[in-house]
Amino acid sequence: MPGNSFGQLFRITTCGESHGGAIAVIVDGCPPGLALSESDIQSELDRRRPGQSALTTLRAEKDTIHILSGVYSGVTTGTSILLLAYNEDARSQDYNKLKKVFRPSHADFTYLKKYGIRDWRGSGRASARETLARVAAGAIAQKYLKEKLDVSFTAYVEQVGGIRAAVNHERVTRAHIDASMVRCPDKTVAKKMIRLIEKVKGEKDSIGGVITGVIKNVPIGLGEPVFDKLPADLGKAMLSINAVKGFEIGSGFAGIELKGSQHNDEFIKGKKGGMRTKTNNAGGVLGGISNGETICFRVAFKPVATIGKKQHTVTVQGASTALEAAGRHDPCVVPRAVPIVDGMAALVIMDHYLRHKAQNK
Repeated sequence: MPGNSFGQLFRITTCGESHGGAIAVIVDGCPPGLALSESDIQSELDRRRPGQSALTTLRAEKDTIHILSGVYSGVTTGTSILLLAYNEDARSQDYNKLKKVFRPSHADFTYLKKYGIRDWRGSGRASARETLARVAAGAIAQKYLKEKLDVSFTAYVEQVGGIRAAVNHERVTRAHIDASMVRCPDKTVAKKMIRLIEKVKGEKDSIGGVITGVIKNVPIGLGEPVFDKLPADLGKAMLSINAVKGFEIGSGFAGIELKGSQHNDEFIKGKKGGMRTKTNNAGGVLGGISNGETICFRVAFKPVATIGKKQHTVTVQGASTALEAAGRHDPCVVPRAVPIVDGMAALVIMDHYLRHKAQNK
């Protein structure tokens, strides 16, 4: 089956292309009785939409969301929810020169080889515009989890190029994150990141970065042994996002430099007679199952592939040529990718929460 769906009990199926009529998503498995309006979803889409700052693409999309099914009298009915946002500012003519060439490090070549056809207008399904659907669906999951369990999602930009912030993620709030156009809660470092992105943009180039994902108040017991471990599904969710090249949870790769005696998270007595861990090198999971601590992970995004600088490439017939790509693109995706990371994380937690409820009374 084509990979357009994600999740098991809380399952989404997305459709639409960057330069098609609309982007849409069907959400299956949302419990009935959740108060839900278009404004609940729109607030998350506004964090992702293009044109929100000088650091993003100038494509002027309002990303206005429409709920077409699954909600009646202001609450979810338990049936499938259809969400749709129309494309209004595609400008396909800007991509005419891409009809017969392959952009370096882009999906043009592999899509044509796989399907025998490709949508050269903004990359079709390979475009990050598809992530609008994920953020819309993720907003529903976030609302449910916040209201029922007080689970919160606070991803933020930790690094742009070689500039990295040292942030205590336990203290970070959405207000701290959204106070900066680059979505880094460290004001001083955020200014440096902005200057770097502006410099790269002026050079018609791009730069990558790292987003730290933070999930607080996750119930103990989410995640299935072996193949459906919680971090495995989080990893798949993050690696499915456009431009993502790396995922790590907890101490990640840095943990290899520690001895077991340093890395192990010792148990201590928690509140109300419960238990918790003294440290959190495991990143909130043990044996693939949530342990009640904050889940923290890092997601690495490569530089945007489509740039205005002259690059060597080949035509679809294999002839050598040069390309200076046109169109409107972000010089750095990480500021707009923050709500995508939040949304995908919420989809994973929501799905595993419903699976846990179905198995454990």
